[in-house]
Amino acid sequence: MLTNYVKIAFKVFLRRKFFTLISLFGISFTLVVLMVAAAMLDHMFAAMPPEVNLGRTVGIVRASIFGEGSSWSSSAGYRLLDQCARNLPGAERMSIYSRPQTVYSYPGGNKVLIDLKLTDGDFWRILQFDFLEGAPYTAQDVDDSWFVAVITETTRARLLGGGPATGRTVEVDGQRFRVAGVVRDVPLHRPVPYAEMWAPITTAKSDSYKTELIGSFNALVLARDRSAIPSMKEEFRARLARVELPDPKQFSTLVAPLESFFDQAARSTFSSNRDENSHSEMLWAAIIGSALLFMLLPTVNLVNLNVSRIMERASEIGVRKAFGASSRTLVGQFIVENLMLTLVGGVVGFAVSVLVLRAITASGMVPYANLTVNVRIFLYGLALAVFFGVFSGVYPAWRMSRLNPVAALKGASR
Repeated sequence: MLTNYVKIAFKVFLRRKFFTLISLFGISFTLVVLMVAAAMLDHMFAAMPPEVNLGRTVGIVRASIFGEGSSWSSSAGYRLLDQCARNLPGAERMSIYSRPQTVYSYPGGNKVLIDLKLTDGDFWRILQFDFLEGAPYTAQDVDDSWFVAVITETTRARLLGGGPATGRTVEVDGQRFRVAGVVRDVPLHRPVPYAEMWAPITTAKSDSYKTELIGSFNALVLARDRSAIPSMKEEFRARLARVELPDPKQFSTLVAPLESFFDQAARSTFSSNRDENSHSEMLWAAIIGSALLFMLLPTVNLVNLNVSRIMERASEIGVRKAFGASSRTLVGQFIVENLMLTLVGGVVGFAVSVLVLRAITASGMVPYANLTVNVRIFLYGLALAVFFGVFSGVYPAWRMSRLNPVAALKGASR
């Protein structure tokens, strides 16, 4: 029976080319937009190198102290992280690293801007970078304040003109560093690993950062497993409560959430610095709601097109009913037609999405991004195509099942 449905569907598509093309365009366009958006969200939040352990990684990126009439909010200070985030129960490793800071280099007299991040040795043990040459600097290098660095492949080309870089020297921000390794470029939308150059935290021009409660540092904590994260958060909050604030008369409360990076994105969108809850469910609701809202209009248009197709085919339906075709058979045929149409539209949308993502990557619109369609995105697209096919076919199929054979043969519906 399914084979017969498919044969009939092909005949209908060829006979009604206008409806077929209009439907394919609407389905394909909607899927292109949704799949491109899904791909970008996937590349922002999903686990992928160098953040391969994202499911059991949490971090601290903001710290706020406030009191009645006073507040101070920024990244955490090194002292706060060193005092409160080390050796948490259930933690496998912990790293402290700085926010990227733009510094200058003058190779051959040309001014080059570099995003530099200062890190400790465990940064390279939590994150799994793809090294093209050399290796990361070690915890011992950090302790010994060696002026060594890891650079990206693009930085290698900009500062050294390409070629092997390991062992060579680069001068950045008035300091000379020996290149220990070169990694693939890291996209800007992955803020934890992102930089164009990394150097030991102990190479900072001043050690005043060690006394700061609020400053320019973040922490990355790798749990032994996901189940350990709640106890880590509880212990971290308890330690924060014991921190001595700089001016108890001016500041009375310290907030520095230990949370996932999706939670951090939700906090920056929906929460204030004083709120300990990230409201990640609101970000999920916004993402899902936006997708459903965007899908609503083309789905309604497709439903209307399908109803028009049914009305146009009223006489054909009437003849088939008069010769004994059941409502169930006709409904099954129409849903198969609609699924085939949306799956073809999905294939077209998938192909166009690949081209659009390649164009975005090539344009440099998102620095160092390498946007691709992976298995997850393909499954998202397939699910969306099936959703279109079923949802937009249910009501028209129900209308078809209620057509009166006599009225249908006269070209009118009951």
